[in-house]
Amino acid sequence: MPHESGRVRNRESAPPRSHELGSIHRLSSTRGTLSSFFRNPLTVVGLTVATILVVAAIAAPWLAPSDPVLQVLSDRLSPPSRLHLLGTDQLGRDVFSRLVFGARASLGVGIVVVSSALAMGSAVGLLGGYAGGIVDDVLMRTTDVFLAFPSLILAMAIAGALGPSLGNTMIAIAAVSWPVYARLMRAQVLSLRQREFVIAARSLGASGVRIMWRHLLPNAITPLFVQGSFDMGGSILAAAGLSFIGFGAQPPTPEWGVMVSEGRRFINTHMWLSLFPGLAILSTVAAFNLIGDGLGDALNPRKPEGE
Repeated sequence: MPHESGRVRNRESAPPRSHELGSIHRLSSTRGTLSSFFRNPLTVVGLTVATILVVAAIAAPWLAPSDPVLQVLSDRLSPPSRLHLLGTDQLGRDVFSRLVFGARASLGVGIVVVSSALAMGSAVGLLGGYAGGIVDDVLMRTTDVFLAFPSLILAMAIAGALGPSLGNTMIAIAAVSWPVYARLMRAQVLSLRQREFVIAARSLGASGVRIMWRHLLPNAITPLFVQGSFDMGGSILAAAGLSFIGFGAQPPTPEWGVMVSEGRRFINTHMWLSLFPGLAILSTVAAFNLIGDGLGDALNPRKPEGE
């Protein structure tokens, strides 16, 4: 029995193993990142606004008091009231209903565009940065071609060639957004490919695909997530701009850019038609920019602890 109790004491007093220390370190790092992220009041404001918009988009069928495309000509151009919280447009459609359903279209554009651009840019930058040589030259010169054109003008040209629709707008914006992610990923890979853990993996016979997927990508992806937070707002703004000039979503689709475009003819007499969708665009873009700022600060490895 004394021998068994001794073994129990030894087991209890044994130092934690390396994988346990790694788990503790990761947990502590995650808590520190979250604490830094939520410490900034502007970041919390941005996250709150973005959460409200996401909830509104998901719950649009229950929040909207009427069909967003239902026309009631007898109620056309009614000012904000108890019956119509944000008034009605020139066809008698409820502006609040269209605004809520418009959140679905705008947030959908941001999610699809950022996801597509991040995936394509990451693949190009990862392959170019790791392979080097002629592969890197070809991929980066292709990236430079896209970066040589003003992004909005190029998006207009692509959307015009494909035809005006919300889907084609997503394709056009994603096509001009991926080069930024490719450049970011390549820069990260170039700084990581000669690190000890990559050399060790290569020495053990790991294939290039495994090294890129298991070792380089997880360690290089963080700055791209920060860029994606900023591009969410930029993509929504670009989609609204293309819809405003007729290259994006088409009436009667409830989309914020379309609503601003339709209301511009009545801006002097019925300003709420353009004011409310304009404020929705402004608040959404500002919210994601604040989130991007907070995420960049929280994930900054050079930031002194406690700031």
